Amino acid sequence: MALKAALIITGIAIGLLIAYGADVAVSMGNEAKEGFLPLNDMQRGIGLGAPALILPIIGFFISLKEPSKGLGVMIIIAGILIIIGGIAVVANPSPESADRDPVGSVVMLFAPAIIQLALGAIKIKKS
Repeated sequence: MALKAALIITGIAIGLLIAYGADVAVSMGNEAKEGFLPLNDMQRGIGLGAPALILPIIGFFISLKEPSKGLGVMIIIAGILIIIGGIAVVANPSPESADRDPVGSVVMLFAPAIIQLALGAIKIKKS
């Protein structure tokens, strides 16, 4: 039962990351800088990004004793999507982020992704 819940919440996280990336891509492609979701950058990050960072980690720990290569692969996919999004953010900074610390932003983007990659690899290795 825990494995099924872990697979579901990790799948939700991947879906959130895909929606996040698609919304950002749409907003970058139009002059109004608006995506298909009625969210600004902060709302998008909190509503879509934060759960996508946390859910795969929760999925790993709730299914800690159950082997599953599929869950490990899903956690790694979530980590890769976060890295891809982080690279896009670093490569195309928004004007609103000009006054933020770039090193802190990079650490906040890539640290959870690296943790997810490591947890996914551990899950696969233990399976």
